[in-house]
This record gives sequence, structure tokens and C-alpha cells, in this order.
Amino acid sequence: MATVSRHAVRARSICILFVILFIQGCAQLPPRNASSLSYAFDRPEETRLGREVQPYLQNQPSDSGFYIQDTGREAFLQRAALIEAAEQSIDAQYYIWNSDVSGTYLVRRLLVAADRGVRVRLLLDDVNLDGRDSMFAALDQHPNIKISIYNPFVTRSGIGKWLNFVTDFQRLNQRMHNKTFVVDGALGIMGGRNIGDEYFDLHPQMNFRDRDVLIAGPIVADLSANFDAFWNSASSYPISQLEPDAVQEQDLNAQLDQIRASASDITGLTRVPPQNSRSALEYMLQTLSGLIWAEGKLVFDSPSVDAQADADSPQRSAQMLHQLVEQADKNILVESAYLILGDDQLDILRQIRARGVRVSALTNSLASNDLTTNHAGYARRRGAMLANGAELYELRPDAAGCSSWIEMPGFCNNGAVGLHAKSAVFDRKTLYIGSFNINLRSIYLNSETVLVIHSPQLAERLAQDIEAAMAPENSWRVTRDADGQLLWSAGEDQLWTHEPATGFWRRFKSGLFSLLPMEKYL
Repeated sequence: MATVSRHAVRARSICILFVILFIQGCAQLPPRNASSLSYAFDRPEETRLGREVQPYLQNQPSDSGFYIQDTGREAFLQRAALIEAAEQSIDAQYYIWNSDVSGTYLVRRLLVAADRGVRVRLLLDDVNLDGRDSMFAALDQHPNIKISIYNPFVTRSGIGKWLNFVTDFQRLNQRMHNKTFVVDGALGIMGGRNIGDEYFDLHPQMNFRDRDVLIAGPIVADLSANFDAFWNSASSYPISQLEPDAVQEQDLNAQLDQIRASASDITGLTRVPPQNSRSALEYMLQTLSGLIWAEGKLVFDSPSVDAQADADSPQRSAQMLHQLVEQADKNILVESAYLILGDDQLDILRQIRARGVRVSALTNSLASNDLTTNHAGYARRRGAMLANGAELYELRPDAAGCSSWIEMPGFCNNGAVGLHAKSAVFDRKTLYIGSFNINLRSIYLNSETVLVIHSPQLAERLAQDIEAAMAPENSWRVTRDADGQLLWSAGEDQLWTHEPATGFWRRFKSGLFSLLPMEKYL
């Protein structure tokens, strides 16, 4: 009887699972509320930030100004200052916005900006939004704040969300990986950083070497066009439509008041950001004096409109990078958190090496990678990349460069550094910085944003920065011996035959995942 009972329980469980999957498969998003359509503020000359930028534009009317944010400290302070200096609009588009120290602080200051009349539009990808619906839904009730969710799940949380992923895989597998921030139509930021402590030198255990660009000039309008395209896309839903009951009306004011009450709280921050317009403008004026003016181009992928669209053709940002690769004559330096090439990309690598172009790439080691699965996809193709002529370097979590990359007191003695930057330099004349990893997901699936800058000055600076990160004290060089055995080295005296600074179990998991042909989805 006990055996029958167990079989019966198992059968019921399977039936329940099939019912849940059937329900998830039948569930659909509601028709999108078209009243959420809106467009970027386009009169920057009417704002203080716009007037401060104007004198620079008179001398370089067709060029844009660029300031590379190499450290998380700069990246955080410039975003905070721009929020305080804003008079008309703030448009922010992110793949991840964490509710940690930095993410919560910036949300509070967005509310303060909205209270003084600034229009705030916040567009977030849905895949990492778990647990924050209530806070964002509360903010959305403010008359000057609107929040939309890109490519949302029908079921918002729990196991139902991931069952929804199984039953609607093709649509939900396409994500908005863009990271852009535009204030008053005058200044913008784009690049590799999400919003979270590990991107701003504030995490106690793991901080990322990452890279963004502060932009002034004509390209800011292109950043706004990128934002509007996604904001007004059929794939973006107002959070109020997805979560109509997330905030009870009687609790709304209390939640907003609670956020306001802590708006100036800097607990957990290792630097004091500007918290009023005067100090913010002073800070930004100092930053503007460091802009490098050059020819540039912003390229962004179109938002997804067809869940059944072909995912086997490179997107617009990938096509732009391919053009840069084909135009290179001497050398290409690549820095990519995730580095996974498919057969087509390996063919391209072989062709450019055959015509004498040197290709050197820095990516995460297994020890510095935050995602073992992504490292496994890279490891699966690592030998082929070496065979086709790439020089490979893997970041050390104990990199000596941590002290100059991560501006957090005491961190480098106790924490690990990882790589999250997505950059490249072509012939030391042209560079790109963006959200685009050199992997199949960025090439075919995600929406990405890429900034191409034609500036020997900035290209040389970035090339030196990447090369310094490839030095033995910062990275392991990966090579093969005569028998094809992979070797990791840090100078002449240190050599490993397996991935350094990792235990057996982690190497086993990476090896197990690398057996699976899932590179495109990592």
C-alpha cells in the first residue's frame, strides 16, 4: 500500500506540474497601454547643464566630447551629480538596478529630483527585477516619475516566473542589456556598468573593473533616440499595468515619505556625493574641462518586436564591430567580461590573423568570473581561439592593479576583482566602449549599445590600460604546449596546467557545463 501511495503522490505531482506548465503556456501579457508613449527632452540650451556645454560645441560643432569613467568612484559620483543638477529630465535605461547601497541611494535622489519638477523615466529589463516591484510601483505613482519594464514575464515572481521562461523561451530569452543615462538632453552616460555596489567600488567582497563614457554634444541626442525607441517599444510595459495591486493607495504616501526621509542618508558610501544643485554643477564643470572632443558614432540594436524573429543573424551593433575588425590593419585589443566565439567568429579570427592582424583579448579567469556557466562557454571554445591565432589573457582575482582600479579603502587586501568592461581598440586609432560582450548572446540575442570613437588620443590611452591589465601581475597568459595541453603563466617562473586559484569542485562544474552546446544562451 505504501508503494502505491508513493506512486500516486508522484503521479499527482506530475499532473500538477503539467497543469501549471499548461496554464503558464496559455497566459499572455495584456495589451500594452499606448498612453505611456513619450519622448526625450530636446532643448538642452534651456538648462544650466546645456548652457555649460554650449561653449565647447561652438569650437567642435560636429564632434562630441568624451570622458572615460575608468573607476567605479567616478561613475557613481558623476551619476549622482547629474541627478542633482537636472532641471528638466532624467532618462535611465538599465539591465540591472540593485536595491543595495548605491542603487537605493540613487533611487532616493531620483525621487528628490522629481519632487522639484524633473521628469524621470526609468526603463528596466525584467529578468533581474525580483523583489523590487513594490518600490518601483510606488515611485511610479509620483506624477513626475514613470517606470516601464522591458519584455516582462507574465508571472512576476516565484517559480511561476521561471516556468513562464520555459514555456515562452524564445521571447523571454531576448533581453535589454543596454545601460544609458541622459540628463536634460545635455549630458549622457553609456557603457558597461549596471546600477549596483559591485560596479561602483562599494561591494565588500567583489568589485568589477568596468568602463563607461560621459558624453556631451550631438551623440547625446542619439542616446535619447535609443531610449525613446525602447521606451515606446511594444515590448515595454508601464509597471502600473503589470502590477496594478502592488501598492495600495493608502500606503502610497507613506512609502514615498519613507524614501524621502532617508534621501540624504549616505550610510555605506565611501565618498560623499553632491546633494544640491550648486555643488553638483561645480563638480560637473570640473569634469567637463576634461572632455576629449572627437568624431564618434552611437549604434544601438532595435528593440524586439517579433518573438519569432530570426535569432541567427548578427544584430546592428555586432555588424558595426565586424566592420571595425575588417578595417583593422595591425592590431586589435579586446577587453570583454564574457568571451565566447561561434564558428563564424572563429572563421573571421582566422582570416584577420592570416593577413597579419594581431588579436589580443583579456577576459575573466574562472577564479574572477561571477558566472561559472559563462566561463564554461568560453572554456569550450578557448582552444579553438588559440588555434586560430588569438592571444588570450585571463584576469587574476588578486590583480596588483586592483589598487588603482578599485577606489575602496582596504578592499584589495580582502576582496576579489572581476572584469565587467566591454571595450576594444583598433590599430590604436579607434575604440569602442559599450554594453556589448564579445559573445554569442550579444551578437544574436540581446539588445546592445555600442559607442565608436575615432580618437588616437583616447585609443592610445585605452590600449595602454588594457595592456597593463594583461601584464603578469594582473592576468594569466593562456597558451598551449606542443601536445595541445593548455598552460597558464604569470611570467617565466609561474606555470599551471589547470586553471589557477580554483578548487577541484569549481573546475569540475565548469568542465561539466562546457560539455553542453549552450554557448549562444550564456
